[in-house]
Amino acid sequence: MTRRLIACGLVLTALSVATACGTRTSDNGAQTLPTSTPSSTASSAPSDSGVAAPAVKRCASSALKGQVDPTDAGAGNRYGQFVVTNSGTMPCTLNGYSGFQLENASGAVPTKLERKADPGPAALTLAPGGRAAANLHWGVVPSGNEPVEGPCQPEPSKAAAIPPDETVPLTVPWTFGPVCSGGRIEISAFYAA
Repeated sequence: MTRRLIACGLVLTALSVATACGTRTSDNGAQTLPTSTPSSTASSAPSDSGVAAPAVKRCASSALKGQVDPTDAGAGNRYGQFVVTNSGTMPCTLNGYSGFQLENASGAVPTKLERKADPGPAALTLAPGGRAAANLHWGVVPSGNEPVEGPCQPEPSKAAAIPPDETVPLTVPWTFGPVCSGGRIEISAFYAA
């Protein structure tokens, strides 16, 4: 009986030592053999910890600066770009259309915003200092019952522009005069600029 206990103890000790060295047993089925020897130097860099990098947040109004740049004009039509720049210190994402309301010192000026599908929405990541633009098109020829003498609509001095998925607008100067056809402005989705 004593010999059996000693033999069992030796077997258990051998299994414990083998398990500690990385031998596969039923108790440690997922364990693998060690890849380094005691004489090798270990890297101080951690291995893949399974922790995902933080997701890039969407561009908040407070992280964007905006402006309207003219691009073309002719035959009563005006074209421009509403350009936003990431003025923050972290990348952010932008996807979709901006709101855009013309205003002056008295308040809101008639604005009829129409979304255009070209280019359509696409996810953009703006690095700090990165820019995105949305195309704008409006008319300056009176239509319907708008007056032909003088301005067709009240003259705006700024626009309140709300980035996609935000509720707080950023204010951008408007120096392009009245927008006719009841303030009709066509706008595209943002694209990389």
